[in-house]
Amino acid sequence: MHPTIFHSLRTFVVDYGYWAVALALLCENAGIPVPGESTLLLASFLAYSEHQLHLGWIIVVATCAATLGDNVGYALGHFGGRPLLDRYLNAFRISPAKLQKGEDLFARYGAAAVFFARFVVGLRVFAGPLAGVLRMHWRKFAFFNFMGAALWVTAIASAGYFFGQHSHGLFKTMQRFNVAALIVAVVVILVLWWRHRRRLQLQNG
Repeated sequence: MHPTIFHSLRTFVVDYGYWAVALALLCENAGIPVPGESTLLLASFLAYSEHQLHLGWIIVVATCAATLGDNVGYALGHFGGRPLLDRYLNAFRISPAKLQKGEDLFARYGAAAVFFARFVVGLRVFAGPLAGVLRMHWRKFAFFNFMGAALWVTAIASAGYFFGQHSHGLFKTMQRFNVAALIVAVVVILVLWWRHRRRLQLQNG
């Protein structure tokens, strides 16, 4: 992260505290590509180094904001449909190929994809709107959305807090973590698909 951007983000978090965390997580999960993950890490680091914020409240606020943001994104996608999603692509310069991969993943694995999308930067931003466009069942979406938000927020916030002394290295580590999380998610999904296919074969046999 560029030093100027980092300084501006730090000032934002210091000045507005929990409101900064809530706004960043709400916007990012509603489909606006803002640095929600970086804001969460920075707020947790400040809770460790300067004791201006408390880790427990950061987790509560961020989980609620992330969950609400994805539900807002879901509603926008559900009622706006494909035309709104196409305008979204153009506005934020998201490649159609990237969106197509997300659509294939959601169509094939359903609500479980919402959970794993939390841990991948590119997918996390438009997971809510995409789920709405694909008419995913809301209750399933809401469940996996909350579970993913709670786990993701707790993991990121705890990492920022306990490793606050090494914040700059942590930001770089998180970039690699996103890739690793995507690999883990793909492996889990493939295992679930294989078990489902095997079960169908046994039933037909």
